[in-house]
Amino acid sequence: MGFLKEFKAFALKGNVMDMAVGVIIGGAFGKIVTSLVNDILMPPIGMLLGGVDFKDLKVDLSGIKDAAASMVAEGAAPSEPVYWNYGAFIQQCFDFIILALCVFMLVKLMNKLSNLKKKEEEKAATPPAPPAPTKEETLLTEIRDLLKEKK
Repeated sequence: MGFLKEFKAFALKGNVMDMAVGVIIGGAFGKIVTSLVNDILMPPIGMLLGGVDFKDLKVDLSGIKDAAASMVAEGAAPSEPVYWNYGAFIQQCFDFIILALCVFMLVKLMNKLSNLKKKEEEKAATPPAPPAPTKEETLLTEIRDLLKEKK
């Protein structure tokens, strides 16, 4: 089988197409969650913390570098500033927690819908109980039983 035929057979399998759709929707979902965190949730949290934007939180490490350089060589020019951006890390942690919560809720909803569908299928699969016997059938059964006892 030629390389192109093999690739075509692989690419057109149902699982591969489902995965591609999942990746595309996942990317769009990630953008929605990022916007939710950055534009909806973080501004009030920053306001409650005194107007702090987590992305702006950083520590200037240049002072440490300049102090070390001045010990080595007197009169060295100060170097370019170096920042430790711990606020960006905090922001990414918030993004992750909210994304994980959204995915958890989505999976939980899908499981609930799946269980409902299974219950409906089970209900349809089980045959209905036979109808209760009529009065005539009950009387005939009693008569039959009495005749058996007399013999």
